[in-house]
Amino acid sequence: MKRTFDLVVGIAVMLLLSPVLLVASLAILVTMGRPVMFADARAGRDARTFKMLKFRTMRPLEPGETIPEHDHVRVTRVGRMLRRTSIDELPSLLNIIKGDMSFVGPRPLPIRYVERYSSQQARRLEMRPGLTGLAQASGRNTLTWEERFNLDVEYVDTHTLAGDLAIVWRTIRPVVSGTDIDPDDATAMPEFFGTP
Repeated sequence: MKRTFDLVVGIAVMLLLSPVLLVASLAILVTMGRPVMFADARAGRDARTFKMLKFRTMRPLEPGETIPEHDHVRVTRVGRMLRRTSIDELPSLLNIIKGDMSFVGPRPLPIRYVERYSSQQARRLEMRPGLTGLAQASGRNTLTWEERFNLDVEYVDTHTLAGDLAIVWRTIRPVVSGTDIDPDDATAMPEFFGTP
């Protein structure tokens, strides 16, 4: 039922939001040039690698800049708007339709994090990653990594279709209001190096 829901609703939402996707693509093209989207390697179910699609929100690196230390200064004005409204995540609907992701599940994180998880934290890889999840509905990037991972494992153990619908509903408010996105005025969560 979860996969059927993802496929049917994913296609419907993609069609419904196609004007938003078009406007966002044109805004990126005009202000940042090509490419409009980028594909980032993420860990999927059972730690399988897949390419997660997102809209570009940052200018290219300049000489001497490194990742992720300079990410906060590379986000453009259009990029900030896309992040604040979560429009930058919409290309991931293609990942949902393809089956790499689900609407609800633990957020997909970089492949390099997999070897840093504790055995308990690694349980978040037992399900398809989600466009949103229990952690996103409970505070987004204002949570610590440990708090996020605890919520991810809680979701793995207790998920239901009704619970997924509740999480989607709880995600709408912070997305619309643009709250709980940036921890301590940063533009992204800090690197996860493992739990001591």
